[in-house]
Amino acid sequence: MLDLGSMMKFKGAWDKFNANHPKFMPFMQAVGREAITDGTIIEIKVTSPAGKEYNTNMKITQSDLELFAQLRTMM
Repeated sequence: MLDLGSMMKFKGAWDKFNANHPKFMPFMQAVGREAITDGTIIEIKVTSPAGKEYNTNMKITQSDLELFAQLRTMM
């Protein structure tokens, strides 16, 4: 369990992340509301500063949806 100091430190880092990337959370919220259902495929591509690419994907299952619902109730 996180103590109050750790939670405050995390909140500060989270606020900075949101300030640095203001479009990310609205994007994730829209995707969560409108696109994440059983069978949805999520693809992720990461490009390093050197230009190396990393790609993966995953197909959302019902158990994933249940986990996401549990996480929402915890937040």
